[in-house]
Amino acid sequence: MRIVVTGAAGFIGSNFVRLLCQDAGHEVVAFDALTYAGNRHNLDGVLPPERIVQGDVRHPAEVRGVLEGADVVVHMAAESHVDRSIQGALPFVETNVVGMQVMLDVAREVGIRRFVAVSTDEVYGSLGPEGSFTESSPVAPNSPYAASKAAGDLLALAAHHTFGLPIIVTRCGNNFGPYQFPEKLIPLTILRAMRREPIPVYGDGSNVRDWIHVEDHCRAILRVLEAGVPGRVYNIGGGGERSNVEVVRAILKLLGAPESLIRFVPDRLGHDFRYAIDSTRLQTELGWERRWSFEEGLADTVRWYQTQEQWWRTVLSGEYRAYVAKQYGVVGG
Repeated sequence: MRIVVTGAAGFIGSNFVRLLCQDAGHEVVAFDALTYAGNRHNLDGVLPPERIVQGDVRHPAEVRGVLEGADVVVHMAAESHVDRSIQGALPFVETNVVGMQVMLDVAREVGIRRFVAVSTDEVYGSLGPEGSFTESSPVAPNSPYAASKAAGDLLALAAHHTFGLPIIVTRCGNNFGPYQFPEKLIPLTILRAMRREPIPVYGDGSNVRDWIHVEDHCRAILRVLEAGVPGRVYNIGGGGERSNVEVVRAILKLLGAPESLIRFVPDRLGHDFRYAIDSTRLQTELGWERRWSFEEGLADTVRWYQTQEQWWRTVLSGEYRAYVAKQYGVVGG
């Protein structure tokens, strides 16, 4: 089976490609624009260079070139950072909405047999202190990023309803694990704690997320690819609800770093209070179960960053450090 994975050089994409490549029967092709968060080195030793195609999901000719002859698409390419979407929403609309429509149009033209659109729980908006998102929860996004992903989801589901395109949508919580670009909370905290630099935490740190190890997320996507029902949405949750400040303190404890490194910074605009995911459909219909507890996954992630200094030092460019200083008002010690 020839499988095209878009966004394959990013965090979740590269971990998913590694999982796919454990099955020698799959011919995997990586398609990635290789922007700031897409790192070709994330696929070192996994795919031969000829199967790593640089291209943009917004450009039909480039998409057609990689999808012709493919059986399956797993579409992960996206602009994904809420903070950046608040600073400027247009790239998110172009990639997550226009790019999705281009992917759908070309997939229909070339006769793709299965199309998995990987999305986020953020399309559901914000929860209060109780309850969890199910697949029937209303879509109510609160950030430009979440709105762009919700629009892409709806276009995908409409393509199934109107044209019979074999679309399945997955919506997952906050991922963590190897190869995550350090603008996100967990890798940012790990790397700054390792170097005893100030760690920014929005507001009072009480916002809650449903954390999942990236390997569990990737296994869920693979299971949906194998047996999911076209036209359906599958929620993927890790059962790891933690507040942001709890996550930061857990990392500091693992690294023996002082809590005095925490810097509470002005809250994000429109910051959703809580996410939690009900994965019952995925578990009962497809038999998926998570393997990583939050504690085990976090400890493994910390160890990975401790042993991959060459990788993260190449990522921590001057441009990135300037971004952190501008966004959060904290700099290196």
